[in-house]
Amino acid sequence: MAYKIAVVIGSLRKESLTRKVALELIAVAPASLNFEIVEIGELAMYNQDLEENGATAPQAWTHFRQRVAAADGVMFFTPEYNRSVPACLKNAIDVGSRPYGSSVWSGKPGAVVSVSPGAAGGFGANHHLRQSMVFLDVPLLQQPEAYIGNAAALFGADGKISNDSTRQFLHKIVTTYAKWVETNAKKS
Repeated sequence: MAYKIAVVIGSLRKESLTRKVALELIAVAPASLNFEIVEIGELAMYNQDLEENGATAPQAWTHFRQRVAAADGVMFFTPEYNRSVPACLKNAIDVGSRPYGSSVWSGKPGAVVSVSPGAAGGFGANHHLRQSMVFLDVPLLQQPEAYIGNAAALFGADGKISNDSTRQFLHKIVTTYAKWVETNAKKS
């Protein structure tokens, strides 16, 4: 049986480097993981008033929460915006953590992969995201650290990663994550 992994991508751009890296990682993943990209672009900005005092939460929130809740683990792929995560990703994290006491994140083994056209590989975003995950009780894979820098130069004309060392690094990340999930996923 494969573990179901929710993939949350913090970039909404059609030609997103972050999405391309996520797809390349999924392509080299072991059969023990079954990935499902959980889209975040349609989530209304979190506002507690939208689901309090008899209000029904927006359908996109409910659908998002159900998909993440059904997963055994979660992988976050994030670009870096101003040394932090994009607003759409932070919003998805907030939507999934509410209502208070009903977080869909709690206990799910996770991993963070940050992607940047710059040399630092999204270091700031990676660590800001980790900060939120500590509070949300997501045990995160510590090593290998996954900062994918100079990302614009990694892809060939076909949209695929064009060098073996990056592909091998993505394989190392995902195979190590597979072991992390096996060790830390809640047993049903």
